[in-house]
Parts: sequence; C-alpha cells; structure tokens
Amino acid sequence: MIFHKMGTIFTSIIILSLCAFVQANQKPEFTNYCKRIEQEIQGRKHGFLAGNLAYYVGGFHASWKLFEDETLGLTHPFYHDLRGRGASLLKSKIRGNQNTGKGNDFLSWEFYKDTRVLYGSVIVNGETYQHPKPTSMRWRPDKIVCEYEVAGVRLTEEKFIAASDAAASIIRSSKPVTLQFSGHSFYTRNSASSTASLKHDEKNKALIISEGGTMKARPDPNRPERVGPSIYDGMSTVIGASRKFAKTLLTKKDEKGVQHYAFSIPCDDKGTIVSWAMHDEEVQALQSATKIIQNHQSLLSEKTAEMNRLLNDEIPHFRCPDEKFVDIYYYLWSLYLMYHIEVGKGWELEGHTQTAVNNFLGLHRYDAAFQIKVGAWMSDKRKFAYGNVLTWKYLTKNNHFRESPNGSRLISDNKGIAWHSGAYGPETSEHVLGAWQIYEHTGDIKFLRDAYEDHFETLFYKRITGFAMNDFEVAEILEEMASILGKKDDVKHWQTLIRRDPKHIRLMFDQRWESNGVPNYFGAPKNKMLMTNGFWAMRSPHFPKEYAISMVQKWALDREKGFYGEFFPLAMSKQSMQAFASDVDHSFGYTPDTAYFTLDGMFRQGLVAEATKLTLNHLLNYNFHSDWKIPIAPEAYKRDRTLFGDQYSNFNAGKILLYLEGIGGLKLSLPNQTLTVKPALPKAWDWMEIRLPIQERWTRIHYRHDEIEVQDSPIPWQIIKSPR
Repeated sequence: MIFHKMGTIFTSIIILSLCAFVQANQKPEFTNYCKRIEQEIQGRKHGFLAGNLAYYVGGFHASWKLFEDETLGLTHPFYHDLRGRGASLLKSKIRGNQNTGKGNDFLSWEFYKDTRVLYGSVIVNGETYQHPKPTSMRWRPDKIVCEYEVAGVRLTEEKFIAASDAAASIIRSSKPVTLQFSGHSFYTRNSASSTASLKHDEKNKALIISEGGTMKARPDPNRPERVGPSIYDGMSTVIGASRKFAKTLLTKKDEKGVQHYAFSIPCDDKGTIVSWAMHDEEVQALQSATKIIQNHQSLLSEKTAEMNRLLNDEIPHFRCPDEKFVDIYYYLWSLYLMYHIEVGKGWELEGHTQTAVNNFLGLHRYDAAFQIKVGAWMSDKRKFAYGNVLTWKYLTKNNHFRESPNGSRLISDNKGIAWHSGAYGPETSEHVLGAWQIYEHTGDIKFLRDAYEDHFETLFYKRITGFAMNDFEVAEILEEMASILGKKDDVKHWQTLIRRDPKHIRLMFDQRWESNGVPNYFGAPKNKMLMTNGFWAMRSPHFPKEYAISMVQKWALDREKGFYGEFFPLAMSKQSMQAFASDVDHSFGYTPDTAYFTLDGMFRQGLVAEATKLTLNHLLNYNFHSDWKIPIAPEAYKRDRTLFGDQYSNFNAGKILLYLEGIGGLKLSLPNQTLTVKPALPKAWDWMEIRLPIQERWTRIHYRHDEIEVQDSPIPWQIIKSPR
C-alpha cells in the first residue's frame, strides 16, 4: 500500500514505481445496485425496460406530461433492431453519397406510443375494473414492480425483458380473480394500411400475428412524405399466456385490416404470466414467448444477476459521503448500459450505446463525443467501448458523407442497419479524441488501426472539421496515430494540414476573445446569442488560462446576465434570453450536454474550486428530484425549470466523466504505463473513493483533502496538484 500526504502548497509531481506496492484485492464488495437505485415512478415517469433488441415503455408521458397510466400486462413492448429510424422502410431517392439508404424516417420515431399489446383489466365478483392504474410502480434496471388495489384485492406484478428479448408480466393476486387482456396488431397514426393476420396456437397457449402494412414516412430531409412498408412488415408477434384462453378468445378484423384480440384467464396467489416476443422468424418468436413463461423465475433472476454484474464488475466503483451523488452516478451508468445494443447486421456490426427511448434510438454523432469516452472507463472495452467509435466507420467506408467545397467531410447524425439520417455535422472530430482515450486505456494498436484506416484518415485528410476549437489537438492526435501505425507519409501530412506553431495557435484564440464587442467572453457570435459553447473551448489544452479565469468569474458565476440560473448552467445566458425567446429556446433552458462540455472545460483549466462547486450544484439540481428524492435523467429543463423531453436520456452520460475525470481527476495511459490523479475533491466532501478496473485488477484511489491513497495499481501512478 502507498500512502502520500499532500500539503496545501504542494505543486510538484511525484511518480512512484510498483516495487513498493503490497498487493491486495481491491475489488469492491458486491452491492445489489438493482435494489439500491430502485425508485417509485407512478405518476412521475413512464416505465422503461431494455433488452438487446427489445424495449418496454409502460404508460405514456409526453415530455413528462401524464397521458396514460401504466396498467396490468404489457402495454408498449416494441422491437427495434435499427432496421429503421422511425416506423417505415422506404428507400431514399437522393442520388450520390447523400442517399440515406433504406429505413430513414423523420415522422414516426415514437411509434411505440400508438401500440396496444396487452392491456389488462380485472374482473372481481362479476364486475370489470378496466385498466387499473398502479398504486405503486417501482423502476429498477432489471424489472418494474407494480402493485394494484382493486375491489379489496391486492395484485402484484413484475415486468421484465429476458436475454432472449422476450418480455413477460408475472401477476399474482391475493384472491382468485379473472384477468382480461386486449390489444391489436401493429398500427399507428401514420399507418396507411394493414395486412396483418392472426391465428391461435392452442397447444402453446399463444396468439401469433403476422404483421404487415404500409406507413406514411419522410425518408429524405426536406422532401415530401411517401408511403412505404411498415417497419414490422413480415415480422411475427407472439402473445403468450401461462393458462389456456381458447374458450374466452375473441378476435376481430376491423375496416382498416387491423387485427384485434381479447381473452380472459384466471389469476391467484400462484401467479399468472403473459408474454410478448417479436422476430423475423415465427418459430423463433413463438419459442421466446413460451420459454419466458416456462422459465420466468430463472430468467428474471438471470436478468437481475446480469445487471448487477455490469454495475459491480464493468464500471468504476464510486463512493462519497453524500449518498445522493452515489445514486446519481449508478443511475446514469444503468441507463448507459441499458441502451447498449448489438445487432450484427449491415452497418450495425459493432455493439454500442444509444441515447433515448422516446426519441431516435441509436447512437448519435454529437452524443458520441462524450459517450465514447464513457465507454473507455469500462472493464470490457472491446464489448462496450470500441463500437461507439467503429460503428461510424461504415458510413465513411461506404462514402456516405457530405463533402463541402472547402474539403470538409461530414457524416450523418444517426444511422442503422442500412440507413443514415442525412443530417450532417462536424462533431466527428471529437471522436478522434475519444478513440485516442480508448487506445490510452487499452494499448490496443489493432483498435487504433481500425479507427484510423478508412475512417479518420478519410474524413479528415482534406480538412479537419473542428469542434469547440479542438482542431489543433485533433491534428496532434492524428499525427500520433499515424506515427504509431508506421504511416510516415501521413505523419508529414498531418503536420502540415493545420499550422500549429505556438504563436499561430495563440493568435487563433486571441482573435476570438471578446469578439463582436462582448467583454470577457470567448467566441461570441454576431447576433450575440451567448450559449455555453463559449466555455467549451476551454477544453482545449491551448486555451489561455487567463481567459478562462476571467470568463468564469464574469459569466459563469454571474446570476444577473450570465449563465447561473436557478442552478448552473443555463443553456443561454440571461442577457441573451431577453432577445431570444422562441419555443425551442424556452424548452431547452438547461441541457445535460452543455453542462458537461462547460464544466469539463473548467476542470481542464484547473479551476478546481469553481468547477467542483458548480458540478455538485448541477448534479443535485438537474439529476436529482428534490421532491421525489430519486435520481432522474431528463433530456432538458425548460427555462421555468419544468421537466422537458425524454425521461431516461443517455444524453446525460457526460456527467459520468465529471465524476471520474473532473472530480476524480483521473487520466490513464497503458502505453505510457501511468495513472495520473489530479484530484478535485469538493470542499463539501471530507472524502471520496474510486476503484478502477485496470488490466483485470482493481485499483483503489481514496481521496481526502490532505492526502491521496492509491492501492494495488498494476502500473506506476502519479499525483499532480496544480496551482490555481
């Protein structure tokens, strides 16, 4: 064990070798995180569960507004393997590189809200209680637990998605009752026709629906709507039950061709199970729907065990004196992990995380700027990190990018099996920095080669499309990548593509300081709409420290004209709010991405006191609901601080980096064999602990204000305390 005391004026670097270490097992003790972060959501949020290619939304809340309570059964399970962006599989009519392929759709990405699969009612003493709402609905990353009180009868229900992507509802009743379920084949508000058929498999106690039909869609940006095949056309949906229902089954095909069904089954304290599964092959869907019923208890236990394994073994361990921040940390990680998807088809051969269930599922180019770096801190990086970078290569390799006259090449915002969104942007340069961090955490030259060849070298060969003044750093990293890969000609190319002498770099920052007459601010636009992206440039190692100090003092901490609203940071300064007040401006008053980029820049500039205080302020106000006493992950807050957008948004993933790289001050390089600790322990905390999985061993870093303790690191480590 190595123990090091740090005085208040200590500013040097201490590097210690492995020879002094006493090996010890620093793996954290097992915690049941599924139970720890369980939260009551009835009337607050819709339910959300995730498998690999299947998801569940219980009830419907549009931008946090309650439209439909959850009820018994399986209201909105849906299959989404990224074959489409919305609910149609139309082909693009754009010619050339910007053809969006097959499956893009700007209309129906929230198609799940129109589905009706298994809506339950309860019959007690001959009286029907239609779609009772839960008295309690408790969310966990492995399951949802609902409780109901109906005419003196207590019903409990567990809903989960198994590893097979089948969903089940396990219902128990304190007294014998009859459950009545109803639903219909796939049809939404944008459907044009239905050709679905339905049959009853009495032997397997199942309904089998052959889905079919057409949908209105808009596959190409700025182009008119067209009608094409439904996203589920040709797929099979299977509805299963643990008890026979042949005698109570009622079916009807309506005038639109939609297949409706209803059936009743008994329920008591021994339990009744209903299930759902979808697949391209009917046999596979039927097998999944019946197996989850037959093995419901073991499959649910396996789901709980796997989610707990991921949260215990795959991510860095975190503890601090304030349990709210611990719960936020693990809640954000649980969403990041729940959104992980592995498709294995077309342009989706790489596993990766995603962003939002009731927005466009899939990984987003902009969001990946921080989600890539989050994956770098996981234990199994080959599974959970590499794909966040490499999935974008399929667009570049297939020449699906937009090239401008100046040579910049931009890829789309989102992609799937055979489609991309056609919404282009420059943030891919930030992917270079994330890929480099993954390499630093692994030393995997093959991964580096995969990311560089036919991807980064192609996208940026003519021009580096900068993001928040990262041009110089990206050029440096591309040069470093080329050098490691032995590409001497590329090294020379990157050296000359962007001028990088210190005098020129400084000039580029000086020219943007106080631009357009805005004092103490960086990169103000002509219209003087001051957004937080002025702070994002502080993430560059070349950003002048004196500018950072001035901007934080004058704009970050200013509650009159600056970015300190009811909490920090507003997405737009108060000074600008008076001039810019569209509906969009009001809806996105506070956003998680802007908070990450802003606070990350402060940490990188060594503004520890301000960065830690503002980070705790943000996390406590944005990601913890003071009335509900639970962590939350909203897409945004409106200016009036009401919740807006998605309710389980992985757009918040950058906050994980604020814990590890910001407050923890951690930087890891296996090629250089160094673990750097640049601590920023908040004044409000007496201590903090992080344990990292490094090279199949756990390293414990224990922080106090006057000391840092590092145990069982497989590589030398260094503590850096920088002067303000």
